[in-house]
Amino acid sequence: MGELNGTVAVVTGASSGIGEATARALAAEGASVALVARRRDRLEELAAELASTGSSVLVVEADITDRDQARTAVARTIDEWGRLDILVNNAGVMLLGPIEAAPIEEWDRMLELNLGALLSVTEAALPHLLAAADSGPRHVAGLVNISSTAGRQVKRGSAVYNLTKHGVGAFSESFRQEFSRRHLRVGVVEPGAVDTELRDHLRPEVREAQAERMATMERLQAPDIADAIRYMVTRPRHMMINELLVRPTEQDD
Repeated sequence: MGELNGTVAVVTGASSGIGEATARALAAEGASVALVARRRDRLEELAAELASTGSSVLVVEADITDRDQARTAVARTIDEWGRLDILVNNAGVMLLGPIEAAPIEEWDRMLELNLGALLSVTEAALPHLLAAADSGPRHVAGLVNISSTAGRQVKRGSAVYNLTKHGVGAFSESFRQEFSRRHLRVGVVEPGAVDTELRDHLRPEVREAQAERMATMERLQAPDIADAIRYMVTRPRHMMINELLVRPTEQDD
């Protein structure tokens, strides 16, 4: 019996990386999982894999930077299963580089996805999370926001990414203060260097510099972060993990 039997989770950015690994981890604990992302083919592959093990899954193709699509993703989950116990705001993008002469479109993209989409999905999910916290099977609900080490420290070459991830932390702490006595928990996971597709979106010159910096480091894998998320949402009702900073052992910054 899994710790999350009878619960329902939404995972954004579920088509790859941390989101994909998180969907697997939550399904293994017994949760029904709505897989939300833009790449339907990837979602369907994952859904078929999870369904073959007996898990209940829902594919939701959506661009959650569009508020209507974000709300629809949550609504489809409620239509399918009638409740929502866990939301994992994982979708995000990291577009690094100097402030001077930066493509403004990169800044807009990070603001829209890392902050705007997170807020839209959270707003849509909130009443359902509160309702789940008032009912069985666990009488507690959870919001997990994926931040970064960039949400704790500021570095040159990542100004707007730092801005968005510090914003995730600030929003999450205010959320905690508002809802903790109603047993709606919030946790922030701050990964260091993880071997995912996140760096594939960097401009070539930035990607090369990042690759050189990481060349000798054994990076984290997506299941490492998924395990941290699983740990957060499976704690007993009286216990809330507010923040987990997870770095590779060899990462010194």
